[in-house]
Amino acid sequence: MADIYDSAFRTVLNDCSKLIIPVINISFGEHYTGDEQITFFPNEHFIDQQNVPDEKRVTDTNFAVHGEVRKTYHWECQSTPDSRMLIRLFEYDAQIALDRGEVSKEVLTVEFPNTAVLYLRYAKTSALDAYRYVIKTPGGSVEYDVPLFKTQEYTLEEIFGKGLLLLIPFYIFSKEAEFAEYERNPAKLDTLKKEYQEIIERLDKLVQDGRLSHFDRMTILETAKDVINEIAKKYRNVVEGMGKIMGGALLETNARKIKNEGIAEGIAEGIAEGIIEGKMQVFLNLIADGMPKKKAQNLTGISDNAVKKALKLHGE
Repeated sequence: MADIYDSAFRTVLNDCSKLIIPVINISFGEHYTGDEQITFFPNEHFIDQQNVPDEKRVTDTNFAVHGEVRKTYHWECQSTPDSRMLIRLFEYDAQIALDRGEVSKEVLTVEFPNTAVLYLRYAKTSALDAYRYVIKTPGGSVEYDVPLFKTQEYTLEEIFGKGLLLLIPFYIFSKEAEFAEYERNPAKLDTLKKEYQEIIERLDKLVQDGRLSHFDRMTILETAKDVINEIAKKYRNVVEGMGKIMGGALLETNARKIKNEGIAEGIAEGIAEGIIEGKMQVFLNLIADGMPKKKAQNLTGISDNAVKKALKLHGE
């Protein structure tokens, strides 16, 4: 369902907002450093209509980047071709402009956002690099492009080399044509699992180097797992095989290390205690990176008492 993909896009963009910066730089030729402040605006807009109730429109995201000049952006995530996409984009843009329009001395001033589409699938034989608006008014015409950012055009090396980590949850789209082969061929599926293991290891290295937070790593992998479960839901072997890789990555913490050491030593009590302590440390890492305490607790699976103990040890 497209809602899963839209939700993954919104989650990564809202929770890990800096990840959109390299994508913007490529799409619009900007030179943001990543240190800019990003301000998000409400996604719900109401289209004014005569004689009928106003119709609600929900954009995927719209926000402002505060660089040397403040610029507004509107991004949509599109998983399948849609002939009405361009019309909807313009409707959204016009409403965003009106929502923030200003009237002064009988003059209405509206600012249209910089708009782009993150395309998860596209037909290579007919794909354009951009949509185009041509707006004819009594005062003259205005024309400009709406860039199409096609995720499938980027290799794993380019994703990491250019800092396009926002694309990782959707990297599986580049493998969609091979799902049937993965399903019936365990060796082929192993190549996909190894590729995702490499992704996990490279994310871990970024965390170790201080270039990615624990929170961002967790969010990227969580949303990637959700997307895989949805796109491959008709292929049980693929879902189960990838589930082990992704699930393991989400639990690959100090707790997991302590548990494995405990198993090797055959100390059952040490295993149980080590798991709890490891999860408590991961809980503290996540909230230190900005994750809400309740979400961090749900992800680590620790009890309310363990939360209190962890916070107490942390001095809260």
